[in-house]
Amino acid sequence: MAFRLKLVPDETRIDFFRWQWLTFGISAAAMLLSVISVLVVGLNFGIDFKGGTTIRTTSPTAFEVGDYRQALSPLDLGDVSITEVFDPGFGQDKHVAQIRIGTQDETGSVTPEQLNEVEAALRTVDPQVRFEAVESVGPKVSGELIMTAIYAVAAATVGILLYIWLRFEWQFSVGAVVAVVHDVLVTIGIFSILQLKFDLTTIAALLTILGYSVNDTVVVFDRLRENLMKFKSMPLREVMNLTVNETLSRTVMTALTTALALGAMIAFGGDVIRGFVFAMLWGVVVGTYSSVYVAKNIVLWLGVKRDWSKPDPQDKTDEVPAAFRDAP
Repeated sequence: MAFRLKLVPDETRIDFFRWQWLTFGISAAAMLLSVISVLVVGLNFGIDFKGGTTIRTTSPTAFEVGDYRQALSPLDLGDVSITEVFDPGFGQDKHVAQIRIGTQDETGSVTPEQLNEVEAALRTVDPQVRFEAVESVGPKVSGELIMTAIYAVAAATVGILLYIWLRFEWQFSVGAVVAVVHDVLVTIGIFSILQLKFDLTTIAALLTILGYSVNDTVVVFDRLRENLMKFKSMPLREVMNLTVNETLSRTVMTALTTALALGAMIAFGGDVIRGFVFAMLWGVVVGTYSSVYVAKNIVLWLGVKRDWSKPDPQDKTDEVPAAFRDAP
C-alpha cells in the first residue's frame, strides 16, 4: 500500500474572501510602505548599481575564496565580492579570481594605494597571485544599469499583461498584473527596510518571482474558468472560493517544495547567492499570498462577463457543490 503525504485535506471549505477588504488593505498598506521606504531610506545598491573596481587575478596554484575574503577584511574596503572564474580553456596551472570592490570616491574607482594594499594582502595567502586586469565602473554606467533593470521588469510586466489578456479576459489580466506589481514592490520594500544588498542578482530574482507568481495565478485562473462554465448560476464569490479550495493542495505543495530548496540554499549557499535566495524565498511567500488575496480580489470586484443565455437544465441540480451547501 503506497503512502501518500497529504498536507491539505481532499475537500476544504475555507472562505478565502471572508476578510477580503482587510487582506486587500494589508496588501495596499504594504505596497505604500514599500514605496515610502524606497523614497526615504533608499536601497543598499551593490557594486553593479553604484560603481566600483573589478580586479582579475591569476595564480598557478589553487586558492580558496574564503582565504581571499579573510585577507581583505582588515582593509575595510566596504562592499567586496570575490568569485572564482572557471573556463574549460584554463590549464591546471591557471586559477582565476574576480574581485569586485565597491565605489570608494566620486569617480567610483579604487586608488593606486588601495590596489597596492589589496595585492599585498592577497600575497599573504597566495604569494604567486598576479593582477591581470583592473577595470573601474563609474556612477554613469551604474545609472544606465539601473534604468536597464527597470526596463526589464517593466517589459516583463507588460508581457504578462498581454498574455493573460489574450488567454483569459481583461479582468483576469488586471488582477494578475496588480498581483505581480504587488510582489515586486513588497520585495523591493523589504530590501529597503532591511538594507539588504540590491544588485543584478536581485533583479534576476524579481524576474523569477514574476514568473512564479503568474504561474500560480494562471493555474487557479484556469480552474476558475472551468468552474464558471460548469456552475453557471453560482455567485462569482462562491465559484472563486470553490476554485481556490480545489487548487489549495497544489498551491501548498508547490510553495513548500520550492521553499525547502531555497531554505537549503540560503543556509549552505554562502554570501554570494544569499541575497538572490532571500528574494526568491520572500517572493514565494508573497506570490502565493497575492495569487489569492490580490489577483482574485481584483477579479471579484471587477466581475466577469457570464452570458449564459441558454443554460443547461442538467446543471441546476449541481450548481452548489455539497461541500459548500452547509458552509458557514
